Amino acid sequence: MMSFNRILYSTDLSKGSEEAFQQAAFLAKKTGADIHILHVVEKLSNDAKMTLNTYVMDSNQRAEMLLARKSHAEQKLKFKQDRFWESVNDEDKEIRKQIKSINVVESYPMEEILTRSKALDVDLIVMGTHEKGFKHTFLGSVVKNVLNHSTIPVMVVPTNVESVKAR
Repeated sequence: MMSFNRILYSTDLSKGSEEAFQQAAFLAKKTGADIHILHVVEKLSNDAKMTLNTYVMDSNQRAEMLLARKSHAEQKLKFKQDRFWESVNDEDKEIRKQIKSINVVESYPMEEILTRSKALDVDLIVMGTHEKGFKHTFLGSVVKNVLNHSTIPVMVVPTNVESVKAR
């Protein structure tokens, strides 16, 4: 039987990613594993950078806009974490102590997830899927790429479309 000491939960901050965190927390509770939380703000493409440089002439304003992307993601992740921990029973609130890091970084998602998983020496990567339409759930390209390139187990948690629609 496989045991887990360190779990990397990678979130895209979508509604569906909350179910993946529930699974990561459940596994951490059962195994005593540490949880590392990661959100990657995707780097801007060259086209996006060129557009930003063309339409926002002030370099300070451009820098502020780029920082705001990360800041917004940090605030959203904090909100989602607070809401999750408020919703669990008192006994399960103890799992929060097993969270050893929460990082929001600007990078390329697949590369950062794989690099971080190696640097932290995690035993499992937990990710969620994207909801598409009302009845179908598809794997996102980041999940597919992590699955194809990871050397450690990856748990992909499907989105429960009905619970997402209810939120």
